[in-house]
Amino acid sequence: MKPFDVYPLFDIEIMEGKGCKTYDSKGNEYLDLYGGHAVISIGHSHPHYINRITNQLQKIGFYSNSVHNQLQVELAEKLGHASGYESYALFLINSGAEANENAIKLASFYNGRKRIIAFNKSFHGRTSAAVRVTDNPKIIAPVNAGLEVTFLPMNDFEALSKELNKEDVSAVIIEGIQGVGGIQLPEVHFLKHLSHECKRTNTVLILDEIQSGYGRSGRFFAHQYANIQPDLITVAKGMGNGFPIGGVLIAPHFEAVHGQLGTTFGGNHLACAAALAVLEVMEKEDLIANARQVGSFLMKELNAFPKIKEVRGLGLMIGIEMDQPIAEMRRRLLFEQKVFTGSSGTHVIRLLPPLCLTHEEALLFLERFEKIIRDV
Repeated sequence: MKPFDVYPLFDIEIMEGKGCKTYDSKGNEYLDLYGGHAVISIGHSHPHYINRITNQLQKIGFYSNSVHNQLQVELAEKLGHASGYESYALFLINSGAEANENAIKLASFYNGRKRIIAFNKSFHGRTSAAVRVTDNPKIIAPVNAGLEVTFLPMNDFEALSKELNKEDVSAVIIEGIQGVGGIQLPEVHFLKHLSHECKRTNTVLILDEIQSGYGRSGRFFAHQYANIQPDLITVAKGMGNGFPIGGVLIAPHFEAVHGQLGTTFGGNHLACAAALAVLEVMEKEDLIANARQVGSFLMKELNAFPKIKEVRGLGLMIGIEMDQPIAEMRRRLLFEQKVFTGSSGTHVIRLLPPLCLTHEEALLFLERFEKIIRDV
C-alpha cells in the first residue's frame, strides 16, 4: 500500500522544527512563514507544549467521552476568558470540517430550517463527504442531510437581505477572513449588517474562525474588529498547534439536549492538554499582540515593494497578490531562499506564520522575498 496521491508534494522531508524554523533531512534550515495552513500557532516544539502533552500521556492519553474529563472544563473556562466569550458553551471535536458540520446541525435543530447561505470563494462545501455539487454552480446539496447551500457575493448587502427575507434560511456561515478565497476581508459594516439581519429573521450566524481565529488576526477572533457576537463560532487549526482538535463556541440561547451531538475522539485528554498549552503560551508570551505588531510591520513593508498588486490581511494572516501566477516565485522562495509560504489561488502568496514570529525573522523574510521579486 502507498499514500493516496491527492496532494502535490515538494521533494523536502522536514525532520524537526523550533519556533519559526524547520530543518530537513539534509540539514537545511527553513524560515516557516506558513505554519502548516495556520496550524502552528505558538511555534514548533515549544517546550511548554511538549511538557504538557508528555505529562498527560504518562497519565492517560485518551478515554471515552462518557466519563467526566476535568481538562474539558478547564479548557472551556480558559478559552472563554481568552476570547471574551465566557457565557458561551464549548463542544469539542477533531477538526474544522467537523466544527462546521456540527454548527450547521445546531442551527437546523434551533430553527428547523434547511437552507444555508455561504459566500463566493469561501472554503465551505469543499470538505464534507456528504455533499454533491448540483448543475447549478451556486448550489451545493448535502445528500444525507437534505440541506442546500446558496452562495452569495461577499459584502453584497442587498443580495443578503433579499435571501434572508424569504425566512427559510437556517444559518449564514462566513469566514472571519477568507483563506482559500485570496485573504479577502468582509467589510466591518457588512458584518454588522449581517448580524442585524440574522437576528431580525431568526437566522443563526456562524462565524468560521478556523483559520482566522486564535489570535492570528491580532485579536482573538477576526470578527471582533466589527464588534459583533455571532451565535456560533467554529475553531480548529491553531487551537492545538498541530494536535487535531476543533470546537464550536455556542451562544447561551441554544439548549443542550443529550444525544443531540456526538464524537468519538473529540475533547480527549491529549487534545485538551495540547489546547490548554496553546492558550497558556499565548497568554504568557502575549502572542496576539505580537501577531498584530509584527503583522502590521510586514504589511507596511510589503506595501512599499514594487510589482505587488495588493497586500491584504490582518495580523499574521496576509495575502500578497501579484499580477502574474506565483507558483514559480513560491518554488524559488522555497528552494533558493529556504522560505515556506502558501498560496491562495494562482496569484496570491499566503503568509500564515506562527504567532511568535519575531521582528528579526520578519526582516529576514523581507530580505529573502526582495531577492526573488526583483527578478520577476
